[in-house]
Amino acid sequence: MTDFLVFENISKCFGSARAVNDVTLRIGKGEIFSLLGPSGCGKTTLLRIAAGFETPDSGRILLDGRDITHLPPNERPVNTVFQNYALFPHLSVRDNIAFGPRIAGIPKARRSADVEAMLKLVKLELHAGKKPQQLSGGQKQRVAIARALINKPQVLLLDEPLAALDLKLRQHLLMELLTIHREVGTTFIYVTHDQTEAIGLSDHIAVLNEGRLEQAGSPREIYESPRSSFVASFIGDTNFLTGEVTGNDGASFCHVSIGSLGEFTASAAAPLARGASVRLSVRPEAWSLSQTAAGRNSIRARVEEVLYLGANSCLTLSAGTQRLVVHCSNRQEDGDGFVHRGAEVWASFHPEDAVVLLSSPATP
Repeated sequence: MTDFLVFENISKCFGSARAVNDVTLRIGKGEIFSLLGPSGCGKTTLLRIAAGFETPDSGRILLDGRDITHLPPNERPVNTVFQNYALFPHLSVRDNIAFGPRIAGIPKARRSADVEAMLKLVKLELHAGKKPQQLSGGQKQRVAIARALINKPQVLLLDEPLAALDLKLRQHLLMELLTIHREVGTTFIYVTHDQTEAIGLSDHIAVLNEGRLEQAGSPREIYESPRSSFVASFIGDTNFLTGEVTGNDGASFCHVSIGSLGEFTASAAAPLARGASVRLSVRPEAWSLSQTAAGRNSIRARVEEVLYLGANSCLTLSAGTQRLVVHCSNRQEDGDGFVHRGAEVWASFHPEDAVVLLSSPATP
Protein backbone atom coordinates (compact mmCIF):
# COMPACT_ATOMS: atom_id res chain seq x y z
CA MET A 1 0.00 0.00 0.00
CA THR A 2 1.44 3.39 -1.02
CA ASP A 3 2.03 6.10 1.58
CA PHE A 4 -0.93 8.48 1.80
CA LEU A 5 -0.47 10.32 5.09
CA VAL A 6 3.10 10.67 6.37
CA PHE A 7 4.29 12.00 9.72
CA GLU A 8 7.96 12.66 9.01
CA ASN A 9 10.32 13.13 12.00
CA ILE A 10 7.66 14.97 14.01
CA SER A 11 8.67 16.50 17.34
CA LYS A 12 6.62 18.74 19.63
CA CYS A 13 7.39 20.27 23.03
CA PHE A 14 5.14 22.10 25.47
CA GLY A 15 7.53 24.11 27.59
CA SER A 16 10.15 21.66 28.88
CA ALA A 17 7.92 18.62 28.26
CA ARG A 18 8.57 16.74 25.01
CA ALA A 19 5.16 15.41 23.95
CA VAL A 20 6.31 13.88 20.64
CA ASN A 21 9.91 12.88 19.97
CA ASP A 22 11.03 12.36 16.34
CA VAL A 23 8.09 10.19 15.25
CA THR A 24 7.82 8.94 11.67
CA LEU A 25 4.68 7.11 10.51
CA ARG A 26 3.51 6.07 7.04
CA ILE A 27 -0.20 5.45 6.59
CA GLY A 28 -1.84 3.91 3.53
CA LYS A 29 -4.88 5.32 1.77
CA GLY A 30 -8.17 3.89 2.96
CA GLU A 31 -6.83 2.07 6.00
CA ILE A 32 -7.74 2.28 9.67
CA PHE A 33 -4.57 3.27 11.52
CA SER A 34 -4.58 3.42 15.32
CA LEU A 35 -2.35 5.50 17.57
CA LEU A 36 -2.17 3.46 20.77
CA GLY A 37 -0.56 4.15 24.11
CA PRO A 38 -1.10 5.23 27.71
CA SER A 39 -2.16 8.71 28.75
CA GLY A 40 0.54 11.28 27.99
CA CYS A 41 2.29 9.18 25.33
CA GLY A 42 1.77 11.76 22.56
CA LYS A 43 -1.02 10.15 20.53
CA THR A 44 -3.52 13.02 20.90
CA THR A 45 -0.78 15.57 20.18
CA LEU A 46 -0.04 13.76 16.90
CA LEU A 47 -3.74 13.80 16.06
CA ARG A 48 -3.96 17.54 16.78
CA ILE A 49 -0.90 18.14 14.58
CA ALA A 50 -2.61 16.22 11.77
CA ALA A 51 -5.75 18.33 12.24
CA GLY A 52 -3.77 21.58 12.24
CA PHE A 53 -4.63 22.48 15.85
CA GLU A 54 -0.94 22.22 16.76
CA THR A 55 2.19 22.97 14.73
CA PRO A 56 5.21 20.66 15.12
CA ASP A 57 8.50 22.11 16.32
CA SER A 58 10.26 20.04 13.67
CA GLY A 59 9.33 17.60 10.93
CA ARG A 60 6.52 17.76 8.40
CA ILE A 61 3.20 16.16 7.42
CA LEU A 62 2.50 15.02 3.88
CA LEU A 63 -1.01 14.20 2.68
CA ASP A 64 -1.16 12.51 -0.71
CA GLY A 65 2.25 14.00 -1.50
CA ARG A 66 1.29 17.54 -0.43
CA ASP A 67 3.01 19.27 2.48
CA ILE A 68 0.21 20.40 4.83
CA THR A 69 2.41 21.11 7.89
CA HIS A 70 1.54 24.80 8.05
CA LEU A 71 -1.95 24.79 6.54
CA PRO A 72 -4.69 26.08 8.89
CA PRO A 73 -7.32 23.51 9.96
CA ASN A 74 -10.05 24.88 7.67
CA GLU A 75 -7.84 24.39 4.60
CA ARG A 76 -7.03 20.73 5.30
CA PRO A 77 -9.16 17.92 3.82
CA VAL A 78 -9.37 16.48 7.34
CA ASN A 79 -12.21 16.26 9.90
CA THR A 80 -12.16 15.27 13.56
CA VAL A 81 -14.58 13.27 15.72
CA PHE A 82 -14.12 14.20 19.37
CA GLN A 83 -14.69 12.11 22.48
CA ASN A 84 -17.28 14.58 23.82
CA TYR A 85 -19.22 14.62 20.49
CA ALA A 86 -19.19 18.48 20.21
CA LEU A 87 -22.74 18.55 18.83
CA PHE A 88 -24.84 21.71 18.68
CA PRO A 89 -27.50 21.19 21.40
CA HIS A 90 -30.06 23.52 19.79
CA LEU A 91 -29.96 21.75 16.41
CA SER A 92 -31.69 18.53 15.40
CA VAL A 93 -29.76 15.47 14.30
CA ARG A 94 -30.47 16.37 10.67
CA ASP A 95 -29.34 19.97 11.11
CA ASN A 96 -26.19 18.96 13.01
CA ILE A 97 -25.18 16.73 10.10
CA ALA A 98 -26.08 19.43 7.56
CA PHE A 99 -24.09 22.16 9.33
CA GLY A 100 -20.83 21.72 7.41
CA PRO A 101 -22.34 21.61 3.90
CA ARG A 102 -24.58 24.58 4.77
CA ILE A 103 -21.60 26.70 5.87
CA ALA A 104 -19.74 25.61 2.73
CA GLY A 105 -22.63 26.87 0.58
CA ILE A 106 -23.63 23.49 -0.87
CA PRO A 107 -26.95 23.82 -2.75
CA LYS A 108 -29.98 22.79 -0.68
CA ALA A 109 -31.07 19.87 -2.89
CA ARG A 110 -27.63 18.28 -2.89
CA ARG A 111 -27.20 19.03 0.81
CA SER A 112 -30.49 17.31 1.65
CA ALA A 113 -29.57 14.25 -0.40
CA ASP A 114 -26.18 14.01 1.30
CA VAL A 115 -27.75 14.34 4.76
CA GLU A 116 -30.25 11.56 4.04
CA ALA A 117 -27.42 9.34 2.83
CA MET A 118 -25.48 9.99 6.04
CA LEU A 119 -28.54 9.31 8.21
CA LYS A 120 -28.93 5.97 6.47
CA LEU A 121 -25.22 5.19 6.80
CA VAL A 122 -25.26 5.67 10.58
CA LYS A 123 -28.76 4.20 10.99
CA LEU A 124 -30.40 7.30 12.45
CA GLU A 125 -33.19 7.90 9.94
CA LEU A 126 -35.84 7.51 12.66
CA HIS A 127 -34.07 9.99 14.95
CA ALA A 128 -33.40 12.78 12.44
CA GLY A 129 -35.72 15.28 14.15
CA LYS A 130 -34.42 14.74 17.68
CA LYS A 131 -32.12 17.04 19.60
CA PRO A 132 -28.81 15.69 21.01
CA GLN A 133 -30.17 15.58 24.59
CA GLN A 134 -32.78 13.07 23.43
CA LEU A 135 -30.14 10.62 22.17
CA SER A 136 -28.06 7.92 23.83
CA GLY A 137 -24.27 8.21 23.96
CA GLY A 138 -23.88 5.81 21.05
CA GLN A 139 -26.39 7.72 18.94
CA LYS A 140 -24.61 11.02 19.66
CA GLN A 141 -21.33 9.51 18.54
CA ARG A 142 -22.91 8.33 15.29
CA VAL A 143 -24.21 11.86 14.66
CA ALA A 144 -20.70 13.20 15.21
CA ILE A 145 -19.28 10.66 12.75
CA ALA A 146 -21.92 11.49 10.13
CA ARG A 147 -21.32 15.24 10.58
CA ALA A 148 -17.59 14.69 9.98
CA LEU A 149 -18.00 12.36 7.01
CA ILE A 150 -20.56 14.44 5.10
CA ASN A 151 -17.80 16.90 4.20
CA LYS A 152 -16.00 14.03 2.39
CA PRO A 153 -12.62 14.46 4.13
CA GLN A 154 -9.62 12.59 2.84
CA VAL A 155 -8.78 11.67 6.43
CA LEU A 156 -11.10 11.20 9.40
CA LEU A 157 -9.46 11.68 12.81
CA LEU A 158 -11.14 9.94 15.74
CA ASP A 159 -9.97 11.01 19.20
CA GLU A 160 -10.95 8.22 21.64
CA PRO A 161 -14.52 8.33 20.27
CA LEU A 162 -15.82 5.40 22.36
CA ALA A 163 -14.09 6.14 25.69
CA ALA A 164 -17.25 7.47 27.37
CA LEU A 165 -19.39 4.43 26.47
CA ASP A 166 -19.93 1.19 28.36
CA LEU A 167 -18.25 -2.04 27.23
CA LYS A 168 -21.13 -3.61 25.30
CA LEU A 169 -21.93 -0.37 23.49
CA ARG A 170 -18.24 0.11 22.61
CA GLN A 171 -18.12 -3.38 21.11
CA HIS A 172 -21.30 -2.70 19.13
CA LEU A 173 -20.04 0.63 17.81
CA LEU A 174 -16.69 -0.89 16.84
CA MET A 175 -18.56 -3.20 14.48
CA GLU A 176 -20.54 -0.24 13.16
CA LEU A 177 -17.34 1.73 12.59
CA LEU A 178 -15.96 -1.13 10.52
CA THR A 179 -19.16 -1.18 8.46
CA ILE A 180 -19.07 2.60 7.97
CA HIS A 181 -15.41 2.48 6.96
CA ARG A 182 -16.12 -0.25 4.42
CA GLU A 183 -18.93 1.88 2.95
CA VAL A 184 -17.00 5.17 2.65
CA GLY A 185 -13.38 3.98 2.25
CA THR A 186 -11.99 7.08 4.00
CA THR A 187 -8.64 6.87 5.77
CA PHE A 188 -9.31 6.66 9.53
CA ILE A 189 -6.75 7.68 12.16
CA TYR A 190 -8.00 6.31 15.47
CA VAL A 191 -6.60 7.37 18.85
CA THR A 192 -7.15 5.03 21.79
CA HIS A 193 -5.56 3.70 24.96
CA ASP A 194 -7.64 0.51 24.67
CA GLN A 195 -5.61 -2.36 23.19
CA THR A 196 -8.72 -4.42 22.39
CA GLU A 197 -10.20 -1.59 20.32
CA ALA A 198 -6.97 -1.06 18.41
CA ILE A 199 -6.37 -4.74 17.69
CA GLY A 200 -9.96 -5.41 16.62
CA LEU A 201 -10.40 -2.32 14.46
CA SER A 202 -7.07 -1.52 12.85
CA ASP A 203 -5.18 -2.41 9.71
CA HIS A 204 -2.04 -1.06 11.36
CA ILE A 205 -1.13 0.20 14.82
CA ALA A 206 1.53 2.56 16.14
CA VAL A 207 2.40 2.00 19.82
CA LEU A 208 3.66 5.16 21.52
CA ASN A 209 5.36 5.60 24.87
CA GLU A 210 6.58 8.87 26.40
CA GLY A 211 6.45 10.60 23.03
CA ARG A 212 8.45 7.95 21.17
CA LEU A 213 7.34 5.36 18.67
CA GLU A 214 7.91 1.92 20.20
CA GLN A 215 6.66 -0.14 17.26
CA ALA A 216 4.39 0.08 14.22
CA GLY A 217 2.86 -2.83 12.34
CA SER A 218 -0.23 -4.95 11.84
CA PRO A 219 -2.19 -6.05 14.92
CA ARG A 220 -0.80 -9.57 14.50
CA GLU A 221 2.80 -8.29 14.28
CA ILE A 222 2.35 -6.07 17.33
CA TYR A 223 0.77 -8.83 19.41
CA GLU A 224 2.79 -11.85 18.32
CA SER A 225 6.17 -10.21 17.68
CA PRO A 226 6.63 -7.31 20.12
CA ARG A 227 9.98 -5.56 19.84
CA SER A 228 10.17 -4.30 23.42
CA SER A 229 9.03 -5.23 26.90
CA PHE A 230 6.76 -2.19 26.89
CA VAL A 231 4.89 -3.34 23.77
CA ALA A 232 4.67 -6.92 25.04
CA SER A 233 3.16 -5.83 28.35
CA PHE A 234 0.95 -3.01 27.02
CA ILE A 235 -0.66 -5.06 24.23
CA GLY A 236 -2.57 -7.69 26.16
CA ASP A 237 -1.14 -9.74 29.02
CA THR A 238 2.16 -11.57 29.04
CA ASN A 239 4.54 -13.49 31.28
CA PHE A 240 8.19 -12.41 31.47
CA LEU A 241 10.91 -14.98 32.17
CA THR A 242 14.32 -13.40 32.78
CA GLY A 243 17.55 -15.23 31.90
CA GLU A 244 20.74 -15.40 29.86
CA VAL A 245 21.39 -16.55 26.32
CA THR A 246 23.37 -19.82 26.22
CA GLY A 247 23.41 -20.29 22.45
CA ASN A 248 21.59 -19.91 19.15
CA ASP A 249 19.57 -22.41 17.14
CA GLY A 250 19.94 -21.09 13.60
CA ALA A 251 18.92 -17.53 12.80
CA SER A 252 15.42 -17.64 14.32
CA PHE A 253 15.75 -19.30 17.74
CA CYS A 254 18.02 -19.11 20.75
CA HIS A 255 18.50 -21.01 24.00
CA VAL A 256 17.95 -19.18 27.27
CA SER A 257 18.78 -20.32 30.79
CA ILE A 258 16.08 -19.24 33.27
CA GLY A 259 17.78 -19.87 36.60
CA SER A 260 16.47 -22.92 38.47
CA LEU A 261 13.65 -23.40 35.95
CA GLY A 262 16.09 -24.73 33.34
CA GLU A 263 16.90 -23.96 29.71
CA PHE A 264 14.30 -22.89 27.16
CA THR A 265 14.15 -22.33 23.41
CA ALA A 266 12.40 -19.23 22.04
CA SER A 267 12.14 -17.23 18.84
CA ALA A 268 14.58 -14.36 18.29
CA ALA A 269 14.73 -11.71 15.57
CA ALA A 270 18.50 -12.31 15.17
CA PRO A 271 21.27 -14.40 16.75
CA LEU A 272 22.25 -13.11 20.21
CA ALA A 273 25.58 -13.11 22.03
CA ARG A 274 26.16 -15.68 24.76
CA GLY A 275 25.56 -14.13 28.14
CA ALA A 276 23.14 -11.51 26.88
CA SER A 277 20.52 -10.70 29.48
CA VAL A 278 17.07 -11.26 27.97
CA ARG A 279 13.40 -11.60 28.84
CA LEU A 280 11.11 -14.18 27.29
CA SER A 281 7.59 -12.92 26.65
CA VAL A 282 5.05 -15.76 26.71
CA ARG A 283 1.36 -14.89 26.34
CA PRO A 284 -1.09 -16.50 28.83
CA GLU A 285 -2.91 -18.38 26.06
CA ALA A 286 0.35 -19.85 24.70
CA TRP A 287 0.72 -22.27 27.62
CA SER A 288 -0.51 -25.86 27.68
CA LEU A 289 -1.13 -27.72 30.92
CA SER A 290 -0.63 -31.41 31.55
CA GLN A 291 -0.11 -33.86 34.40
CA THR A 292 3.20 -35.04 33.00
CA ALA A 293 6.27 -33.30 31.56
CA ALA A 294 5.80 -32.35 27.90
CA GLY A 295 9.46 -32.27 26.84
CA ARG A 296 11.34 -29.01 26.28
CA ASN A 297 10.02 -25.68 27.51
CA SER A 298 8.16 -27.31 30.41
CA ILE A 299 7.87 -25.92 33.93
CA ARG A 300 6.70 -27.77 37.01
CA ALA A 301 4.22 -25.49 38.79
CA ARG A 302 1.50 -25.31 41.38
CA VAL A 303 -1.97 -23.86 40.71
CA GLU A 304 -2.45 -21.02 43.23
CA GLU A 305 -5.67 -19.45 41.97
CA VAL A 306 -8.39 -20.31 39.45
CA LEU A 307 -10.64 -17.57 38.07
CA TYR A 308 -13.58 -19.12 36.21
CA LEU A 309 -14.60 -17.04 33.16
CA GLY A 310 -17.12 -19.34 31.49
CA ALA A 311 -15.55 -20.91 28.42
CA ASN A 312 -12.08 -20.19 29.84
CA SER A 313 -10.31 -19.89 33.16
CA CYS A 314 -7.46 -17.60 34.21
CA LEU A 315 -4.95 -19.43 36.38
CA THR A 316 -2.17 -18.13 38.60
CA LEU A 317 0.70 -20.61 38.84
CA SER A 318 3.82 -20.56 41.00
CA ALA A 319 7.13 -22.17 40.10
CA GLY A 320 9.60 -21.28 42.83
CA THR A 321 9.66 -17.48 42.88
CA GLN A 322 8.24 -17.25 39.33
CA ARG A 323 4.57 -16.36 38.96
CA LEU A 324 2.74 -17.25 35.75
CA VAL A 325 -0.67 -16.25 34.41
CA VAL A 326 -2.16 -18.92 32.17
CA HIS A 327 -5.42 -18.93 30.22
CA CYS A 328 -6.92 -22.32 29.52
CA SER A 329 -10.05 -23.64 27.88
CA ASN A 330 -12.32 -25.24 30.45
CA ARG A 331 -13.55 -27.72 27.86
CA GLN A 332 -10.09 -28.80 26.68
CA GLU A 333 -7.75 -28.42 29.63
CA ASP A 334 -10.05 -29.38 32.49
CA GLY A 335 -11.68 -32.38 30.88
CA ASP A 336 -9.80 -34.70 33.26
CA GLY A 337 -10.39 -32.47 36.27
CA PHE A 338 -6.68 -32.00 37.07
CA VAL A 339 -6.71 -28.18 36.95
CA HIS A 340 -7.80 -26.96 40.39
CA ARG A 341 -6.39 -24.88 43.20
CA GLY A 342 -3.45 -26.65 44.79
CA ALA A 343 -2.85 -29.01 41.85
CA GLU A 344 0.68 -29.77 40.66
CA VAL A 345 0.88 -29.37 36.87
CA TRP A 346 3.35 -29.06 34.02
CA ALA A 347 3.07 -25.83 32.01
CA SER A 348 4.74 -25.79 28.59
CA PHE A 349 4.94 -23.63 25.48
CA HIS A 350 6.17 -23.99 21.90
CA PRO A 351 9.42 -22.15 21.05
CA GLU A 352 7.69 -20.06 18.37
CA ASP A 353 5.20 -18.78 20.99
CA ALA A 354 7.94 -17.17 23.11
CA VAL A 355 9.61 -13.94 22.00
CA VAL A 356 13.11 -13.02 23.14
CA LEU A 357 13.49 -9.37 24.19
CA LEU A 358 16.94 -7.95 24.88
CA SER A 359 17.25 -6.59 28.42
CA SER A 360 20.84 -5.39 28.34
CA PRO A 361 23.79 -5.72 25.96
CA ALA A 362 26.43 -8.38 26.37
CA THR A 363 29.95 -8.57 25.03
CA PRO A 364 30.07 -11.00 22.04
